[in-house]
Order: sequence, then C-alpha cells, then structure tokens
Amino acid sequence: MINATALHKFFGDFHAVRGISLEVPPGEVLAFLGPNGAGKSTTVRMLTAMLRPTSGRAIVAGYDVALEPQYVRAQVGLLTEYPGLYGRMNAVDYLLFFARLQGLARAEAIVRAETLLRRFGLWDARTRRVGGYSKGMQQKVALIRAMLHDPRVLFLDEPTTAMDPHSAQVVREAIAELRDERRVIVLCTHDLNEAEMLADRIAVMRHGQIVALGTPAQLTRQHLGRPLWEIESAGPIDGAAERLRGLVDLEQTSGNRIRYRTDDPHHLNPALLDRLHDAGVGVVAMRELPRSLTAVYLQLVGEATSVASEVRL
Repeated sequence: MINATALHKFFGDFHAVRGISLEVPPGEVLAFLGPNGAGKSTTVRMLTAMLRPTSGRAIVAGYDVALEPQYVRAQVGLLTEYPGLYGRMNAVDYLLFFARLQGLARAEAIVRAETLLRRFGLWDARTRRVGGYSKGMQQKVALIRAMLHDPRVLFLDEPTTAMDPHSAQVVREAIAELRDERRVIVLCTHDLNEAEMLADRIAVMRHGQIVALGTPAQLTRQHLGRPLWEIESAGPIDGAAERLRGLVDLEQTSGNRIRYRTDDPHHLNPALLDRLHDAGVGVVAMRELPRSLTAVYLQLVGEATSVASEVRL
C-alpha cells in the first residue's frame, strides 16, 4: 500500500529527510518514533502528497505522490498534530463541509458523519460549536474528519493527545478495527507504550533517517540482547549458583535471585530447576523480565549512528 524508495527532502541547504525507503503492506500499523526534528512529519507530508520529494519516489495506494498527488490525497486520511478546526461551526456542519471537499454525495456524507460521531461518543454534542469542545473532543472531531471519506491509508499524528483514558481507548480500538479491514495506518507518536500496543512494526527515525525498523520484539532482541530470566529462591542461592555454571551464562547472582539469558527457555529452564532441586534449593518463582521499548528507543536516539545516506529496509 506504501512503497517508498530513497526519499530525500531539502529545504534550502537543510537536508530534512535522507534517503528513506520502506514498504508497508495492507493491514499493517506502522509507528514512526523519533525526537522532534527527526524528519517524521516531513516524511508523512511527502507520503500524503502535501510536499513534493526533492528526489526519490513514493507510491501510495497505487498512485505516485509526485505525479498523481490529487489521487493520493483522495486515498489517504490525515490527522495532523494541530488539526486547525473551524471553531464557529458545529460538528455536523464542519464534517459535511469537508465531506463536500472530498467529493462525497451529501446523503453518503450524512450517514458517514452520524456513524462516526456515534462511534466516538460525540453524537449528543453534534450541534455545539467545536470551538467549545474540550481538547480531547476536538481531537476526536479531527480524527473523524480524517476518516470521513473512508481512506485506504490513514496517517495519524499523536491521535490520542489530550484525551482521557476512556476516549484514548476508543481511538485505539478504532485503529485496531481499521487494521482488520486491511487498511494501512501510519502512526506518529511520542507515546512508546501506545506504539508498542498498536504497531505491527516500528520505524525509529534520527537525523532524517530510519535507523531501525522491525516489530517491537525484533527491536528489543536486536538492541537489548537475548531475553533475560530470573529465578527467585526461598533462601540464599549463591552457593547453589555454582552448579548452574556450564549450563547457563549467569548474568547476575545476588542473595536469593539469579539472572541469566537464554534463547531456549523451554529446554533450559527445566534443566535449571532440576539442578537447583538436587542442590536443595526451593524455587519460589521463575520469570522472564520485561524489557521496554523505551530502553531500545533511548539507545537508538542517544547513540552515534553511522547509517549510510540511503538505507534500504
């Protein structure tokens, strides 16, 4: 649904995007992560045909963003960080106005607007001016506007910002439903937990380049090493830990806990338990320790990278 090859964007002498290439199939949620100024928004503006690439090529929903921008715009929905609502209009009039710009027939637009307003809990407030809405409600209206013409590709910049937990959950459920309908969703967010929860793959950007791309599990494994496990015993385990050497590389031993790394817990862990049992050690718990996407992100954006000017992923 998205196929980008060696996209570059210059603003004068400033090289904002440096050779981005990626493919996004139908039914995938791709999250862009990166610090401010990493090139995320510029990349999205090129993929939505709002900005023309300086060089490179991108095909979105079957259309070239440089040669067929009007067709690209008809196939994508865009929620920007600052949605720019028309505050003096009520929600229904506002949505019908944008539906007309998208070429929807009025009857179809009325049905779509009502369906989406009900879905996001705004139907009872439909006749109020959107300028009087809370920030979370305004964000919902902007999201409905992006979805109104039933786009095949949806670009969402911080979609749950300023929302209360219930409203944010409604939006996340809507994103999951859209993925099930084989649409593409590109999510830009600073909420790493949201990215890990929603995204099939994550692209981390730094200095206009994609420096890492993969599933959360792939990124965690690649940048944080093998999974880390911990055994907790009923009493001191230091002496018995010697029995485990040679069977496993111990990461840390302290008091009644030992930590180790393994790729094959199904075979290794029973053997460890047998040895500890033979040593008279009572095991209270055995667990894989969680490893956060935050740790991966901080490592990637905080370290010096030597990525080539054009990266094929």
